[in-house]
Amino acid sequence: MANDEGNPNVHSQSHCDSPRVNDFRRLRFRASFVIRHSPFVIRTIFTTILGVLLVAGGAARAQTNELDLSDMLDAAQQFAQENLDPDVLKALQSVDRDKVEDFLSHFQDYLQGDYVLDVAQLQDAAKAILPLLEAHEETQPYAAWLRERLDYFEVADELKPAHAPPKPEPGKPRPPPPNPSFKAEREIWIKRVSPRVWPKGAAENVPRLKAVFAGEHVPPELVWLAEVESGFDARARSPAGALGMFQLMPATAKQFGLSLWPRDQRRQPDLAARAAAKQLRVLHEQFGDWRLALAAYNCGAGTVQKILKRHQAKSYEAISTHLPAETQMYVPKVEATILHREGLEMEKLKAALG
Repeated sequence: MANDEGNPNVHSQSHCDSPRVNDFRRLRFRASFVIRHSPFVIRTIFTTILGVLLVAGGAARAQTNELDLSDMLDAAQQFAQENLDPDVLKALQSVDRDKVEDFLSHFQDYLQGDYVLDVAQLQDAAKAILPLLEAHEETQPYAAWLRERLDYFEVADELKPAHAPPKPEPGKPRPPPPNPSFKAEREIWIKRVSPRVWPKGAAENVPRLKAVFAGEHVPPELVWLAEVESGFDARARSPAGALGMFQLMPATAKQFGLSLWPRDQRRQPDLAARAAAKQLRVLHEQFGDWRLALAAYNCGAGTVQKILKRHQAKSYEAISTHLPAETQMYVPKVEATILHREGLEMEKLKAALG
């Protein structure tokens, strides 16, 4: 929190501040106390008002050369970001909070791990956790995020019978089961996605967001990755900090022109779509393949590049079983969704670039 004690710029002025500046500092201290001890709605409103006061105060101080305006704005932004993001798990009862925290910890471990079939172990826990998250307004963004990932656990469970672990050698631990091939995953995702109706919000957003993607010279059909990421729910938030329909991380959002404060533009579908399209275009330019671009969108370009280099490969199919478990399911799920919604194979997306 950017209070007086944590701001070196303020410390450097401590012996020459005017009474007006000291009053302003006391306001910030009292405000931080109110915000931390108020209900969520009051906290949000009060912090928003405080942000305006901080900006105004920064302008007044800049006029007297006491503190540079940009420094004050940075401090205000940091202060507001740290206090506007409440500890949403506090909305849960203590026993529920323990369950949620335990699940999210294991969720990250499994999906960032190497083995797809391990993810099936979280299926029952995920279904039990979802109603807890849906029951509270503060945790509903996490529910929107988890809801679109329930089928990861179900698909992993369906893949188990066909991919039994090999028999262990005498005196050695049982080896892990092999990861399903890209072909096997694509087939099961096509079967699972094909009966689905359009998600709520798709009819309203897809035509407009397709135009945004096309304007960035990205195949407009890729807009359907928002169904996989969030079900077109702009509230969706991941425990890792991704937000919005396209689940943009803070650093990625900033890289592609979005502001996180005072209003987080990742929640605005058109702006988020433009940033997502720009990111996809950059990734396609780097890898020359839409499957690899989608993999990098999910787990990071650095991860994909390292795996390609390690296995001396150039295609997604060649590295699919070596990617993080979530990415191994994410890419064929996006591909199956585009096939279902648009009747378009991934290989034909290049023709849509024009």
